[in-house]
Amino acid sequence: MKIAVIDDYQNAFRTLKCYAKLKEHEVSVYNDTEKDAARLAERLKDAETVLLTQQRSRFPRALIERLPKLRFISQTGGNTSHIDVAACTEHGIAISARGGGRPHTTAELTWGLILAVLRHIPYEAQRLREGHWQSTIGIGVQDKILGIYALGNIGGMVANIGRAFGARVLCWGREGSTARAREAGYEFASSREAFFAEADILCLHLPLNKETRGIVTRADLARMKPTALIVNTSRAGLIAEGALVETLKAGRPGFAAVDVYEDEPVIGAAHPLLKMDNVVCTPHLGYVEQDTYEAYYGRAVDHILAYATGKPINVVNPEALGKK
Repeated sequence: MKIAVIDDYQNAFRTLKCYAKLKEHEVSVYNDTEKDAARLAERLKDAETVLLTQQRSRFPRALIERLPKLRFISQTGGNTSHIDVAACTEHGIAISARGGGRPHTTAELTWGLILAVLRHIPYEAQRLREGHWQSTIGIGVQDKILGIYALGNIGGMVANIGRAFGARVLCWGREGSTARAREAGYEFASSREAFFAEADILCLHLPLNKETRGIVTRADLARMKPTALIVNTSRAGLIAEGALVETLKAGRPGFAAVDVYEDEPVIGAAHPLLKMDNVVCTPHLGYVEQDTYEAYYGRAVDHILAYATGKPINVVNPEALGKK
């Protein structure tokens, strides 16, 4: 079977344990992202199976209709929002996807970003390389208000670490977050306005969907303290388009740490946040960790092997099976 693995930014797939399982198949690995549907279709024209890494590439109908040989898509993780599932089903393309990530990796990165900003770590490390010694005064976490927007798996881990550091944890979100906050002994904000106004460090840990897109507004951000830090390791679309850049320039909040962007990958430093001194940016590293890659790609390869033997597993659209 001809298999195409796309968006392998670090050229990591061939180094993973699961790669050897595909030795009986013809595997092509692409390290760059091709956003033009026509050019991506040309790249994948002979592929019978495509392995997708998270939501790095969209698979719209316009692309699917250009791939007559495609029979199967294996998706790392369980999110298929970037795939036109209906179009795949119409064209007999089965999709296997399974959730079950490793949330602690994003929680770890979240705290890495918080400390990097508060203690000016990137700046001080670069200054030391340039021959300077102690240029700034950092800010501690103890006794600060740590705002957690959505106390789910990741938010809960971030909150627990904050409590260990001596922060006062303040939560906001839906009913589930309310119940979990009470159970954990955390405070729940008296109002949405108070949540944004009181937090010294505010972390977003929501999934992106129709209900949450743009859920953080300009007005929310403008209520934050001029000394406050907002951290987004979830999805860029949670914040209203353009609002973060605009409010950072206005001085509320004073700082940001960002791991996610509206259009990824960001190449050539082509994003306004990268030009701002009060922002620390990373290239969507939340889940980019060795054991997570082994787990995600391992499941995706198992999907491919199961399909190849005629016994597909974790199929999102079983009605597509047998159409081709």
